[in-house]
Amino acid sequence: MLETLFYKFTAAAESVYIFEKVGLGATGRIGIGIIELITVILLVYKKTRLIGAVLSIGIISGALFYHFTILGIEVMDDKGLLFCLAVIVFVLSALILVLNKKEIVSQIKRITNK
Repeated sequence: MLETLFYKFTAAAESVYIFEKVGLGATGRIGIGIIELITVILLVYKKTRLIGAVLSIGIISGALFYHFTILGIEVMDDKGLLFCLAVIVFVLSALILVLNKKEIVSQIKRITNK
């Protein structure tokens, strides 16, 4: 996710194409980029890693949705690279949550006082 931020913030042709095609434009591109930057920062720190993983899954689910509905697997002759990167981010974020299942359950119990 961190690697693609450069392209969002520098208005790379692929990034501009994707966000125009899905109807989000420059504002959506920069907004999503900022949310992704926050997500990456949250993923780096142990105390906020689970929040980062949840945000990551949400963001990447949106990307995958657009790949399946509007963009297709291959975008601008990338041979499916962006799609594959999105799948990898989704799987790794889900893995973080699965590996921390006990902590998540503990936090939910603490919040709900059960």
